[in-house]
Amino acid sequence: MTLIFVLALIVLLSAASYHRASWNTAIGIAAVTMLVGTFAGAFGIISWLIFLAIVIPLSVTNLRQQYIVAPAFKAFKKVTPTMSETEKSAIDAGTTWWEADLFCGNPNWDKLHQFPKPRLSVEEQAFLDGPVEEVCAMLNDWEATHELTDLPQDVWQYLKDNKFFAMIIKKQYGGLEFSAYAQSCVLQKLTSKSTLLSSIVGVPNSLGPGELLQHYGTDEQKEHYLPRLAVGDEIPCFALTSPEAGSDASSIPDFGVVCKGEWEGKEVLGISLTWNKRYITLAPVATVLGLAFKMRDPDGLLGDKEELGITCALIPTNTPGVKIGRRHFPLNVPFQNGPTQGENVFVPLDFIIGGAKMAGQGWRMLVECLSVGRVITLPSNSAGGIKSLAVASGAYSRIRRQFKLPIGKMEGIEEALAKLGGYAYSSDAAVTMSTGAVDLGEKPSVVSAILKYHLTEQMRASTIHAMDIHGGKGICLGPNNYVGRGYQGAPIAITVEGANILTRNMIIYGQGAIRCHPFVLAELEACSIKDKQEALDSFDKSLMGHIGFTISNLVRTKWLALTGARFTKVPFNDETAVYYRNAARYSASLALMSDICMAVFGGSLKRKERISARLGDLLSYLYLVSATLKRYNDEGRRKEDLPFVQWSCQEHLYLCQRALADLINNMPSAALRGLLKVVLFPFGRPVRKPTDKMEHKLAQLLQVPSETRDRLATHIYLKDEPLCLLGKQEQTLKDILAVEPLFEKVCRGTGKKLPFMQLDKVAAMGLEAGVLSEDEAAKLTAVEAKRLAVINVDDFDPEELLAGKARTKESAKADAA
Repeated sequence: MTLIFVLALIVLLSAASYHRASWNTAIGIAAVTMLVGTFAGAFGIISWLIFLAIVIPLSVTNLRQQYIVAPAFKAFKKVTPTMSETEKSAIDAGTTWWEADLFCGNPNWDKLHQFPKPRLSVEEQAFLDGPVEEVCAMLNDWEATHELTDLPQDVWQYLKDNKFFAMIIKKQYGGLEFSAYAQSCVLQKLTSKSTLLSSIVGVPNSLGPGELLQHYGTDEQKEHYLPRLAVGDEIPCFALTSPEAGSDASSIPDFGVVCKGEWEGKEVLGISLTWNKRYITLAPVATVLGLAFKMRDPDGLLGDKEELGITCALIPTNTPGVKIGRRHFPLNVPFQNGPTQGENVFVPLDFIIGGAKMAGQGWRMLVECLSVGRVITLPSNSAGGIKSLAVASGAYSRIRRQFKLPIGKMEGIEEALAKLGGYAYSSDAAVTMSTGAVDLGEKPSVVSAILKYHLTEQMRASTIHAMDIHGGKGICLGPNNYVGRGYQGAPIAITVEGANILTRNMIIYGQGAIRCHPFVLAELEACSIKDKQEALDSFDKSLMGHIGFTISNLVRTKWLALTGARFTKVPFNDETAVYYRNAARYSASLALMSDICMAVFGGSLKRKERISARLGDLLSYLYLVSATLKRYNDEGRRKEDLPFVQWSCQEHLYLCQRALADLINNMPSAALRGLLKVVLFPFGRPVRKPTDKMEHKLAQLLQVPSETRDRLATHIYLKDEPLCLLGKQEQTLKDILAVEPLFEKVCRGTGKKLPFMQLDKVAAMGLEAGVLSEDEAAKLTAVEAKRLAVINVDDFDPEELLAGKARTKESAKADAA
């Protein structure tokens, strides 16, 4: 009887913990069970003494704080590393959103699906259909990247005239004031034509003077600069990165000293600035320079604080002493990027963005704006690039033939195509969901890091897969190569806006653990409270909540692992139910492993970057699964799109599982590793990689025009016009599919299994055999020219490959001769 009631008590308390019941509710359940057990003869006085010995010290505040919480608080403060002001600013910046639900181990899927689907306004759609399509049609990317190493002047002017640099600027200042989702759609379409074009448009609409002015500028600054930025009269850049401070941008050595100086013939209070910056996009052509520097006031001209901190100022580039104009050349994607310097350049105090009152507030300004800009620009460029490569590679695989069949029918090609298709679907889903969050008023700093890292990495992997599929077509640069420049430029996105190694190993989980965990931030903040009792009360509340949270996640994780999450509530009982269940399971595992790692490594977890990276991977892959499931639902749950959903969810859940296994294998204790394997994987690892059969379906979908394929290519420039390589190839695909029955007719009529080449000769054979009409033969002949245009590669006269000074020298030699 005692055993029965003990088991009943364990089951009831586990159920209460699973559902995250309060401490008082749990005690009430235990007391009632004990009381019933006492009447049944299962419990006696010893059982009650043990029960009270546990409950009273934990329930009586004074006892708990004196004997449990105070010693724990003392130990916690010893092992917890102090946070710098820059770290605190980064932690405080932005908001938490759906990622916090995933981090807490109990995601509410109904909440996810209630977030509205982002939509374009009539004005935004018209801009996409009009100016965006027009500028794509204008640009010859080979001419811009190889010959001019810049956009042609007519394209620059078109961008200015049509306010491409003013998507984030409010209408009251003459801007377009587009939604974050609309900005993403514009950048995706521009990327599908030219990474040079999308880079130049993306930067002014991301972190830069326009964004900072709108949030923090004085009225005078806004009225002066924003209308001029909107119409392109001013070209902005923002200088943050220094030779000695790249990823660690908060340690910039550039400085400004508060002093008096002469400005426009008068003595004014200002700043003497000295800086040396590099990697600054648009710096070579900028007319206004946003500058981040450390501000000092050694003479106390502004107050009694000497080191004021990072400050942001806006400086016209024609100011005496400002050096711009030289360029970097980043991997043959020649967007305007270069260094800028200045030594003892004097500017008035009112050049500080927001005025003198914002001195020292620059880092907070930057990280708050970055949490929004980093969600849009690089992720959108990556998604647009992946979608372009998926569609182009699918078409090429159907057109290009080897061994008398389309290469897309070969399993090796199918594997690469499937990854392209899956990444295209999930990356677009992630960008759409995340920009939608921004439009709801969120500033999702953790999400921005997830998207920046994973989508740029998926873009890099996608360029490799596309290059493998295209082979020689991909490696020979020229006017007809749409793969090579993206392949060259992929590392640029990996490097900028926080290098990917830094982002994965430090930022995603480093911010996520503190921002998304329901108790960690409060525990850290308790350490900075000066009043001892107030600090103890705060830590007490957080610690008890944290303990209950950990126990709940332990129970949830074990139950979900034992049952395969079969009893977990899901919003749809269809083919996607298994993905909701596995995501819920690994969400609980993430929450549990996070607390275990904090307990095991303590303050050193901050330095255990690979442990942090794997925890961040868990959170990231769950976010990508969530975005995929939301997209499928938002688009009407079309069964024909299901293969993309299944591949994406299965791939990312498999990676999630692998990250979890790697975490376990790197715990310091063999006993702990064994225990965690029993808790997390009692019956082995349940998720398998996408099957060959599934990847075959994806590959086939990419090779034949359909509504499903069209949805995958949303916001990609595919017009059949002279300068659109992808558009011409799409039309060739359709034409080839249309004449394949004619080709087969000739093969049957002549009794020969002909190779699908020299279709003009096949047409002649068909006429001679009397199986083709003149019109049908003409169609085959016309398609042959298009087919050759797709599979042929560029070649050049050697002199055409000379550039810059070399070409000038050769021309001079020729003239002399």
